[in-house]
Amino acid sequence: MLLEIPYKAGDIVSLKLSTGEELVSRLDTEDAKTYTVKKPMVLIANEKGLGLAPFMYSVSPDGKFVLNASTVTCIGKTEGEIAKQYTATTSGIQMV
Repeated sequence: MLLEIPYKAGDIVSLKLSTGEELVSRLDTEDAKTYTVKKPMVLIANEKGLGLAPFMYSVSPDGKFVLNASTVTCIGKTEGEIAKQYTATTSGIQMV
């Protein structure tokens, strides 16, 4: 039986929070109580479709953020186009 791992450390993941917000971020580590992520962005709807905005405006966006696992309702590997947009937004590298 082949076991497929849905995501791993270093992947760009989407996290749905109990508040309804959806974060796109790079996963650093996870354990039973926390998810540690880098450069989290919140998914927003705008006139052009879906966009990304900083998760928190009052801290450096380059830091690591620790989320309580109890506030995350689900997590999964981010879909290709959104992942490309996230990479372009956080690094300035345009993915083709």
